Amino acid sequence: MLEISEKKIEGNTLNGLSLAFIGDAVYEIMVREHLLEHGSLQVKKLHTMAVEMVRASFQADVFDFLEPIVSEEEKGILHRGRNASATHIPKGANAIEYRKATGVEALFGWLYLEHKSERIRELFKMILEHSQKEVSN
Repeated sequence: MLEISEKKIEGNTLNGLSLAFIGDAVYEIMVREHLLEHGSLQVKKLHTMAVEMVRASFQADVFDFLEPIVSEEEKGILHRGRNASATHIPKGANAIEYRKATGVEALFGWLYLEHKSERIRELFKMILEHSQKEVSN
């Protein structure tokens, strides 16, 4: 797991897009670590698998999964990220998916800045379990 910096940036003082900026990196590290746990694969295969888990539609599903189960404080962060107004929506994503994905990234960014690494791991494990259930259905 990514070591948390000793610097203290107050997550509660940042807007949703700023939280998503750091949360995008935290979430991607979690995905990449997870993929490497399954042994050595070709880099192209690893990249393809990672892209699948970080794309907006996947993260939008994660948002819908997390929203009813996280704490009220975490839900507020999810919503702060979702409600942030991004000026650019990437190709391959619709506005709703992109906004929800931003909410997930904001939550991971906030947890990181608040030094809640155990909670990051807990939520990511639940996301993986949820995505496995979705695949098998």
